[in-house]
Amino acid sequence: MTSIGIYGSNGRMGRAIATIAAAEGVAIAGGGDAGSDPLPIAQAADVLVDFSTPAAMEAHLAAAVAARTPIVIGTTGLFGTHHALLEQAAVVIPVLQTGNTSLGVTLLGVLVREAAARLGADWDIEIAEMHHRHKVDAPSGTALLLGEAAAAGRDTRLAEVRVDSRAGLVGARSEGTIGFASLRGGSVVGDHMVVFAGEGERVEIGHRAEDRTIFARGAVKAALWLAGRAPGRYAMADVLGL
Repeated sequence: MTSIGIYGSNGRMGRAIATIAAAEGVAIAGGGDAGSDPLPIAQAADVLVDFSTPAAMEAHLAAAVAARTPIVIGTTGLFGTHHALLEQAAVVIPVLQTGNTSLGVTLLGVLVREAAARLGADWDIEIAEMHHRHKVDAPSGTALLLGEAAAAGRDTRLAEVRVDSRAGLVGARSEGTIGFASLRGGSVVGDHMVVFAGEGERVEIGHRAEDRTIFARGAVKAALWLAGRAPGRYAMADVLGL
């Protein structure tokens, strides 16, 4: 039986993953949070799942590499330095990093990439997202994931076309940019909408998360899939064979 170790085990996602794993008969090798030594869990588990913080993720990734244990990274708010560490780790162990472990969002990303590739540059792309009042990063990791998918569909890099906010006299919209709008309030689990706006028509593709367990279920599925894989960088689309 494959056992899962959970970093960020006392957080909302960590607790949800433990609940789903138990319901599906998956063993939990242990859990860790800020201040705990991540290495014993990495050594005890067949695969690790990290839903902690960007700062803590660095130590968790180092422990995974030291123990040669595959790891699923669901922590959001990562910067370029974190992705560089992920690339280095993927030379040694299987690493699956994603801004969203929902299977529905994974499929949405594929649809967004296809739409962006097939619609012309005269179609404007805007991404709107809303989350609960406690979320600390914006745009959400899922919104950025969808932005990356749209940029890939247009054979460009998101960093080159990303627009995070508009306030004041900002002028007309620049062609080819991808805009983001973030809303925070209440207990919203996660709403995302990608709008392709053309002359006289719009295409809207979206996803609404109604229960946090969808992310936990996807994380467990990803962890079980990742265990035993060859070293490398993987994504949720690989889990679904997309």
